[in-house]
Amino acid sequence: MIDPEEASAQAEDGFRRMWAELLPVGRHGGSGGYRRHAWTAADAECRAWFEEQARTRGLAYEVDGNGNQWAWSGDPAAGGAVVTGSHLDSVPDGGAFDGPLGVVSAFAALDLLREHDATGSRPLGIVNFGDEEGARFGVACVGSRLMTGVLDPGRARALTDDGGVTLATAVERAGRDPSALGRDEERLSRIAAFVELHVEQGRNLGDAPIGVASAIWPHGRWRFDFRGQANHAGTTRMEDRRDPMPAFAAAVLDAQERARRAGALATFGKVAVEPNGTNAIASRVTAWLDSRAADPGVLDALVAEITRASGAEVTRESYTPVVDFDGPLRDRLAGLLGGAPVLPTGAGHDAGILASAIPTAMLFVRNPTGVSHSPEEHAERADCLAGVAALARVLEDLLADPVREGPARR
Repeated sequence: MIDPEEASAQAEDGFRRMWAELLPVGRHGGSGGYRRHAWTAADAECRAWFEEQARTRGLAYEVDGNGNQWAWSGDPAAGGAVVTGSHLDSVPDGGAFDGPLGVVSAFAALDLLREHDATGSRPLGIVNFGDEEGARFGVACVGSRLMTGVLDPGRARALTDDGGVTLATAVERAGRDPSALGRDEERLSRIAAFVELHVEQGRNLGDAPIGVASAIWPHGRWRFDFRGQANHAGTTRMEDRRDPMPAFAAAVLDAQERARRAGALATFGKVAVEPNGTNAIASRVTAWLDSRAADPGVLDALVAEITRASGAEVTRESYTPVVDFDGPLRDRLAGLLGGAPVLPTGAGHDAGILASAIPTAMLFVRNPTGVSHSPEEHAERADCLAGVAALARVLEDLLADPVREGPARR
């Protein structure tokens, strides 16, 4: 059995090397944050790094039809596989840890298992899910949603970025076949359990370096279109204006107040203004609402109230219902880790998407600042290494006795 304290020390050199290699990729010199958006040059560099890590360890490397990268120890076709990993893309000017911590920790945990001759006879997979953040095309967890059939491949191919480039075109430019997008029944059937390690997004672990996820709040994204009439800012009387900006501003304040009263969350974090001129009254304001709550009824009611009050045209672009992680697997992980705290999260993850198809669990590594999706996102090196050791312990146990065999859930 892997000893956590000993494992943390053993993992340090490998973790430090991999982290240093990834750290400069996609980092913006001005903000200090990361711009690793799907199917861009920075994303390609991250994907090349993943492939290199797989090949230097002698792992079988493959990319599925949805663009997700896989590295396998053992034959995945044998079934009953245990898989871990996360994502390498980022939100605009995001932090270093969100996603990459889970991928780096996965390779470091495999190294520990090999050092302790604890890989077992079952296949172990490491995955980098594509386009988890949805920063470029507006829909989160594209790779895992396509894999599980949650996202229609036709809709996915038609998604566009701010420059009008479709996801299909971006995929094709990257050398992949957009017609291959869609549910991957065969791959899902091979996996007995998936465990994702992630930096905590918030500050709820307190004195505990590691936690276990219980559930993900229901959440979604809605597009609000406020329409008006473009006109001259210097010659149009105030009473003659059809300016959509005040309605948008009122909607932002209204959403925040309603969310506070409901004990929920509401954020307008992305805005597009047309014609976007300093001396021009806007003709249109398009804004995207991200809203989350512990209870789906509260979330539905909140968004309905915000919609009615705004007077805007509203389109739901994505929605993820509440995700309860596999109970027996969750409890098993908490027990293996000495009674690690079990807590919910308001953030969406690939693990939450996969939970509808296979037994899934999550580990959190403490974030002392509580800041995420920002260059200030942080986790102490000692806590990261504790996360590697915890993940290795969990994988060791699951490889000896996975959660289930047989076809994927429907």
